[in-house]
Amino acid sequence: MGIIINIDVMLAKRKMSVTELSERVGITMANLSILKNGKAKAVRFSTLEAICKALDCQPGDILEYKSDEDQ
Repeated sequence: MGIIINIDVMLAKRKMSVTELSERVGITMANLSILKNGKAKAVRFSTLEAICKALDCQPGDILEYKSDEDQ
């Protein structure tokens, strides 16, 4: 399964919209959607840092690893 992106969880906890996060981080809605839906192949540390700053969280709150054996 690999890396799971939990941006939706953090958005809900912070009561923030995807649009607001996009504006705060400075990335397009399309790129945020790709990241949020797990379709991204990579994420820049600067983007991850901006997301963590906007959501007041740690990278581990957003990124999660699940092996295929966990299912």
